[in-house]
Amino acid sequence: MKKLFLLILIFNSGIQAFSQKIQIRFVDKFSAPLFGVTVNLRDSLNKSFQLNNFTDTSGRAEFNLKSNSIYLLKASSVGYRPFGAVINTSDKGKAYIFTLQDDSQTLSSVTVSAKKPLMTQEDDKTIVDPEPLAGMSTNAFELIEKTPGLFVDQDGNVYLNSSSPARIYINGREQKLGPSDIASILKSLPPNSIEKIEIIRTPSASMDASSSGGAVNVVLKKGVKLGRTGTVNAGFNQGRFGNQFVGINLNRSLETRSSYLNLNFNHRKSFDESAFERVLGTENRNLNTDSYSIFPAYSIFSGFGANFDLSKKLEVGYDGRLSFNDNQSRIENNSEVVNSVSFAEKFSQNTNQVENNTQNYNINQGVNAKYKFDEKGSELRFDASLDYFETNGGQGYNTNFVIPTAISFSGAGDWLNSRTLFASMLDFKYLFPKKLTLESGLKTSIQNFDSKTEYTITRNGITAKDAFRTNAFDYFENINAAYAQMSKSFGKYVLKTGARLENTVMKGRQTVPSDTTFSINRTDLFPYIFFSRKLFKIASYDLRGYLIARRTISRPVYEYLNPFPRFVDQYIYEAGNPSLRPQFTNNIEANISFDERPIFAIGRNYVKDIFTSVVLQDKSDARVSYRTYQNLGKNTETYFRLLGAVPPGKKYFFVVGTMFMFNDYEGQLDNKPITFSKGTWSFFTFHQLKIDANSSVYLNGFFRTNGQQQFYELSNFGDLDLSINRQFFNKKLVVTAQMRDLFYSYNYSFTLNQGNINATGFRRSDSRRFGINIRYNFGQKKKNEGFDMFNVEGMDSK
Repeated sequence: MKKLFLLILIFNSGIQAFSQKIQIRFVDKFSAPLFGVTVNLRDSLNKSFQLNNFTDTSGRAEFNLKSNSIYLLKASSVGYRPFGAVINTSDKGKAYIFTLQDDSQTLSSVTVSAKKPLMTQEDDKTIVDPEPLAGMSTNAFELIEKTPGLFVDQDGNVYLNSSSPARIYINGREQKLGPSDIASILKSLPPNSIEKIEIIRTPSASMDASSSGGAVNVVLKKGVKLGRTGTVNAGFNQGRFGNQFVGINLNRSLETRSSYLNLNFNHRKSFDESAFERVLGTENRNLNTDSYSIFPAYSIFSGFGANFDLSKKLEVGYDGRLSFNDNQSRIENNSEVVNSVSFAEKFSQNTNQVENNTQNYNINQGVNAKYKFDEKGSELRFDASLDYFETNGGQGYNTNFVIPTAISFSGAGDWLNSRTLFASMLDFKYLFPKKLTLESGLKTSIQNFDSKTEYTITRNGITAKDAFRTNAFDYFENINAAYAQMSKSFGKYVLKTGARLENTVMKGRQTVPSDTTFSINRTDLFPYIFFSRKLFKIASYDLRGYLIARRTISRPVYEYLNPFPRFVDQYIYEAGNPSLRPQFTNNIEANISFDERPIFAIGRNYVKDIFTSVVLQDKSDARVSYRTYQNLGKNTETYFRLLGAVPPGKKYFFVVGTMFMFNDYEGQLDNKPITFSKGTWSFFTFHQLKIDANSSVYLNGFFRTNGQQQFYELSNFGDLDLSINRQFFNKKLVVTAQMRDLFYSYNYSFTLNQGNINATGFRRSDSRRFGINIRYNFGQKKKNEGFDMFNVEGMDSK
């Protein structure tokens, strides 16, 4: 047996001695790598001998060929003309790089389907393919929650690598809304309407400077040129309460135009349960509050648009979105003030019921155009959008005391908020010879926000105006920006540098209950630098390093500025702070990617005038506290990320990663110095196991240890989700069964030691759910469709 093994080894070594490894790379007319090109090689002397392969994400295909031989090459890819060439292996050291030309007609035969990586690195952006996550989600908000490396808190904020939340963009347009309003929009979007998610931790000068926490851009699918196609999807998930959804997506494309229509209905219901124990300023007294809330809601969403190729150089498009959300909440609080030594002694006891009913609708209309100067990628882009968001709501509450005396009072209120945002931008990009690229642009945005709130209070059967909660507030914002940046490649090196100039005008006026105003008019410069270098190769794949630095700003949104008190219960209320100043961040990050997949990053944020949520004690009543926002001082955030994965295309694929963040605060709160340091670990993972050609199992989750959120110290908590995906009827019907929060671990206890507030508590919600999603694909696809970039089921011959 040993001799046979030795003979095989010697024979194989002999073959290797007379063969050589050949790399062939395919690019498009812009020199961008082409993924998934089918490559066929035939021996010119023995045409029965042939080799097949597919290009990877860098556009490369690799073969072991005999030395001093001639091979006939054929290559094909959807949307490109068939290509042929001769490969002569006697040409030592020759680099084989071929350019495929665009063609409206491609191969008529269907070849293979290949899997896209879940995450790829593209300069300063991480691109997430949402397809593996869409079957596990009922809306876009859940899909973002499942994206590895993103953390979404229970208030709807999305965090990347900073204690500041990321800015949310949809189709490259910033959503200037508060977290609850953005969450409502994302929950109305069907998950399969998303083409990709762009994670930009340190945005370039071409993006808004108001992104100190990074940016998440949700790119929606438009008229993808696949003929006449459509998708019907429906599903439910059940916890203590249930969610249901149904939707349809339609696409139609011709040679020079395409259109799409998305319709979706979503019904949701969940609960939130919390407990809060606070030490009062008075001696030996604690305030204990238990709260239970139910949140029924439904939403209707429609998205529609069209794209037109007016010529080979000019493209224009229109996109529109309409959404309506009806959100309700029923909250019951039980509160008591007790002796902290002898809990049997009660100084006060009451119940409180609150009912909220809010309807909001959003209308977004946008037009865009792109003019191509040449085939290298030089272009001029224009985008303009008009966004209207209105919220109309009402609240009723009733408070009943039993200790020290039986007394009750109630109140009611109505509010109307409206926001109008107009934004337009013009971006210019030109590619010069010798790999020099110039980018510049202009942008303007104008936002108007009006808020009117009227409350009444009823005591002893007498109803009167509640002057404390009645409020009227107007807000105006105008931001004008200009940027310029240039990039240059020097062999293995890429350097991009630029700057963005922004003028900010903010005006706020409260007319009720008193006439107060604030005004900001300032101009700031935000420099940016990006440096990239090929480090070395591992098994023919590039290991590339990046160094990125930028200055950014965080402007308070209108929710943080609006001073009107929002009633929670008789012991706590919420109010904005119209005197908030902008927050500035200087970020520097170094990271490494392997084959365009991010694997490691280390960075630091220097934050000045940081504003965050704080809880303060009411000066007139020690039992009452209120949540607001304040500028506290400065914070230094140091972090690193580590990511590892098994490459896609096999039966088993996984991504696993970790992030550590260390915060060092220094400032003042309630006229007292505040300093603290805290480190937090986060772990996240995503797994896919392909059982057979039609079935897959997915597992994803995260875990955080000793978390820090603003000034709240959180206990360990996490989430683990499991789903099984099965395809039927020639892969047209997809059925997914899923289980969210398997171990019911997405709940936590917290501690708050801040100024005069010393409190502990816990929070949990309706996070553990079982559900089933059904999706059916229909329609007539183009006959020349050969390569499905969105098939995540591995590399199977059709």
